[in-house]
Amino acid sequence: MPHARHIHNLGHMETQNAIDSFAALSQQTRLDAFRLLIRHEPTGLAAGEIARRLAVPHNTMSAHLAVLARAGLIASQRRSRSIIYRANLAEMGELIGFLVSDCCAGHPEVCDRLTLPMGACGPTKQRRGDNS
Repeated sequence: MPHARHIHNLGHMETQNAIDSFAALSQQTRLDAFRLLIRHEPTGLAAGEIARRLAVPHNTMSAHLAVLARAGLIASQRRSRSIIYRANLAEMGELIGFLVSDCCAGHPEVCDRLTLPMGACGPTKQRRGDNS
């Protein structure tokens, strides 16, 4: 993912940014880490805790987190001796917006089924790698 993050002034994601984001998410551990971070918004998780929950060696997890960060999907912040990672929900929104920006050729009523079900953000059954 050597490409720099460039977002249009109007808030629209460029094709290369979307490709970078999808490439970052196209690996199982990175996808699991991103989904884990989404479940732990807004507080985030320490890098070591992410590695522990996903049963991935710390150095391997660091490499995966770096890929997600370069794609703009996560952000990190030092808190004491830990680095806390959080999902970048704004970037995820841009990615989803990119996918549906041309939806239904100007007939948004056809795209109604793309809206999230009411319970999509509610409690779900425990997922693989989330031991919280």
